[in-house]
Amino acid sequence: MVFSVSKVKVAHDISYTTNRELSWLKFNQRVLEQADDQTVPLYERLKFVSIFESNLDEFYMVRVGSLYDQSLIKNSRVDNKSGLTASEQLKRIFKETVPFYKQKDTILANIEKELLKYNIHRLSVKDLADSDEKYVHHYFKNNILPVLSPQIVDYRHPFPHLANKSLNIVLSMEREGAESIGVIPVPQLLPNILYLPGKEIRYINMENILFEYAQEIFELFNIKSKTIVSVTRNADISPEDELFDDDEDYRHHMKKILKKRKRLAPVRLEIQHDSSAELIDYLCERLNIKRYQVFLSESPLCMSYVFDLHSKFSLETIRDITFPKFEPQPSSSINKNESVISQVSKQDVLLHYPYEQMEPFIRLLREAASDPTVMSIKITIYRLANQSDIVKYLVEAVENNKEVTVLMELRARFDEANNIDWAEELERAGCNVIYGFERYKVHSKICLITRLENNQVHYITQIGTGNYNEKTSKMYTDLSLITGSERIGKDAASFFKNMAISNLDGQYDYLLVAPTNMKSTIIMSIDEEIEKAKAGQDSKITLKMNSLTDRQIITKLSEASCAGVKINLIIRGICCLVPGIVNKTENIKVISIVGRFLEHSRIFCFGEGKGMKMYISSADIMTRNMEKRVEIACPILDDKIKQKVIDMLDVQLNDNVKARVLQSDRNYVKRSGSEYTAVDAQKYLMEQAIKQAPRQISRKTENMDSGLLRQAILKFKERLRKN
Repeated sequence: MVFSVSKVKVAHDISYTTNRELSWLKFNQRVLEQADDQTVPLYERLKFVSIFESNLDEFYMVRVGSLYDQSLIKNSRVDNKSGLTASEQLKRIFKETVPFYKQKDTILANIEKELLKYNIHRLSVKDLADSDEKYVHHYFKNNILPVLSPQIVDYRHPFPHLANKSLNIVLSMEREGAESIGVIPVPQLLPNILYLPGKEIRYINMENILFEYAQEIFELFNIKSKTIVSVTRNADISPEDELFDDDEDYRHHMKKILKKRKRLAPVRLEIQHDSSAELIDYLCERLNIKRYQVFLSESPLCMSYVFDLHSKFSLETIRDITFPKFEPQPSSSINKNESVISQVSKQDVLLHYPYEQMEPFIRLLREAASDPTVMSIKITIYRLANQSDIVKYLVEAVENNKEVTVLMELRARFDEANNIDWAEELERAGCNVIYGFERYKVHSKICLITRLENNQVHYITQIGTGNYNEKTSKMYTDLSLITGSERIGKDAASFFKNMAISNLDGQYDYLLVAPTNMKSTIIMSIDEEIEKAKAGQDSKITLKMNSLTDRQIITKLSEASCAGVKINLIIRGICCLVPGIVNKTENIKVISIVGRFLEHSRIFCFGEGKGMKMYISSADIMTRNMEKRVEIACPILDDKIKQKVIDMLDVQLNDNVKARVLQSDRNYVKRSGSEYTAVDAQKYLMEQAIKQAPRQISRKTENMDSGLLRQAILKFKERLRKN
């Protein structure tokens, strides 16, 4: 294939920017590299392979699906950061995806070889001894065969619909000189793997069993070729683009959208076990895809089974091949013997997940549900855990005659069904449930508790960077501010009033709210640093986020760099800005941290010292977040909390273990400097959380010389200043 850049003129300078999708592929490559990192425990490496796979699945369903839709438009727009059309982006994506499969296969093979030392074996039917083969065959006959729905494709029977990401055995067959195709869908009700009896952990993927015994299913046919396939379909459905009657229930509409997702156009075909060229050509024709959209894998096409293996591990194996156990610690800012309402009314509290527990916020809701001074609780919800104490206490508040308003976003991608269920339950309980805006997702994370005490209204506001999800709070790094500030509270009250009346143009004194004033304030704050630099004053910008894609802000950051502003960017995933380009971005440094926990917090810092403006936010600096979503950024007004965040950012900026530095050639490299003490930011923050937790309930973890590590950080920072 020959790939070319569109000849359409691009309105922006693309010499220091890169394509969003290609940048994301590099992020997922960094995830896969964790699976190849010998310092990561063996089972955790296996999980990183599975995470890499699920990331790639979602990328193809959503981003590639969206590009596919754009490519169907005759005059599709050109990407303003790479100059590529949708079709050109797709071809680049397909090309750059190919080596990932070989890399994944090699890494998985190495991991599984090492797992043999711990008596953990992934097998195929043909690897089995006679006794084991008899066991598997008996299981096939009695447990699998009765629930199969095989199908023959010939002139009487059309090619079946292959559901998105479902596993299917496809066979080329012959009978009495007539050729036909056989399809065996792997039933979803079956377990992903079958464990073999014995003391060792031995298992076989279910699709492998069907693959090996396919002849017994089509016993009247001669099988010429067979393979395991999985089709990835476009799942980028935008509910706002779907027509629906004004009087149609919105939840009912979303349910119809979810059904539609299963039948959209194929964008990728994965094949395990190489097959004949004729069979692959046949599948391409039936699915209406090109050969470059076909990817061959030696690894299983679905690796979700990986997360269930640990249930079979012995305590010794768990110790040897998993991360040392870490539990979120009690916050040193909260006295467990005193009411949370009382404490946060006196001083702001910042919780840092997963290093600290979410429990103080849960306690706050529990107290608010029964506190006679509490009049109302208002909250925005994007994603919830399957089992949620947050919902429990919201319902309890209603039962205690509190006014409870929940702004539920039903369009949280791939969580739509869960959110519909929760919305229905909250409504049945008596909560006032609203669903946001037709064309704007509500992605903000804000909770407002309104109290009446001594005939005066008081507010307690919680604003965070992550979802109200007890499960992910133990896996994602997020910040959660709880404040009794009347200034913040009044803005929060205005926010919920505006949401209730569908007003996107509300005025706020302290909160930054997208699409109202967030982007303009960020640009204004960058401009302020530019003016400082031009005046010869110290100027600095530090931003932490998941993704940076907004063209206007990228251009403004380049302008700041040219003015001499020192800019540090901590960006886990997509970064469309290329640092280190002379006269464009030479004063910008970008790092990405991929580690044990998923970096998820968003922090915006402008300036240094006492004059620094600091915000925590639900928003990444992406055009969709700035202009097409309802997002909130909250200023950090408490000096102690501000310093806590600065210290955390400093540790991350000096990470030389998990951090990867983005180079001017658009590649990420591990930070050099082996002569320095290793600084693993996440590991350090775990240790600090344990050290600072109340002594009576703190837990031991890996030993780290905190003093030595702090010295190393100081030395590293000094070296950076000199450079």
